[in-house]
Amino acid sequence: MRGAALAALRLADARAKVAAVRRLAQQAPDADAQRVLAEPPGLPGRPARPLLVLPSAVPQRPVRSREGRVALLHALAHIEFNAINLALDAIWRFAGLPAVYYREWLQVAAEEAAHFSLLSAHLHALGAAYGDLPGHDGLWQMAERTRGDVLARMALVPRTLEARGLDASPAVRNKLAAAGDHAAAAIIDVILRDEIGHVAIGNRWFRWCCAARGLDPVTAYPALARQYGAPVLRGPFNLAARRAAGFEEHELSALIAGSDGARGGDAASSSA
Repeated sequence: MRGAALAALRLADARAKVAAVRRLAQQAPDADAQRVLAEPPGLPGRPARPLLVLPSAVPQRPVRSREGRVALLHALAHIEFNAINLALDAIWRFAGLPAVYYREWLQVAAEEAAHFSLLSAHLHALGAAYGDLPGHDGLWQMAERTRGDVLARMALVPRTLEARGLDASPAVRNKLAAAGDHAAAAIIDVILRDEIGHVAIGNRWFRWCCAARGLDPVTAYPALARQYGAPVLRGPFNLAARRAAGFEEHELSALIAGSDGARGGDAASSSA
């Protein structure tokens, strides 16, 4: 499994990568957990487009217009494409973990591939395609920073950066529905449902790694966030989704207290 995950990660063509992940998930071979794999150059494989720019240069337009919906859905497709790469990287890079770790991250990769396919198909229905607009590289940059430590990876990619999607999804869904794009809103419902499970997997393996090293998760997380330069998260937070993903009440209290500009409250309370 880990060698096949690395091969899929190296693929540049988005459709080929999605197909490779689907085949791997169907086959579900042995993880070969103890094998140490050498890192090839050029990771991750990705198409020449979208052009990667600073986050501030990614276009944002009112969602009421077709162009605005295309810009939003393109940004989401780019996140999901990066999420495929992140899950594949979590499989091949870190050796010596229990077999269930690799099976769970393969499940994540397959679901991220499904999300990307849904968004790509909807972009096509709107007369656009993935790669038409620029994107940014924030998710993969954190993967690069945490490449040497599975504990840091679990702390700062799924349960920090990807958990931000739990907070953002209700507002995104409601904007799309208000604009009359109910098909896109339904895609966001699917993504939020699955992402709760993905963040839960990150939470579970973060705590497993802490226990294996004799660390207290409560104190380990802020130390890792400082060490690796994780962003300060802003509210409002989707507390219902975060609870479903395994965040504990003391973690949510610390999140709200430490947020920059947090408005508090449960962002999911008015979501469908």
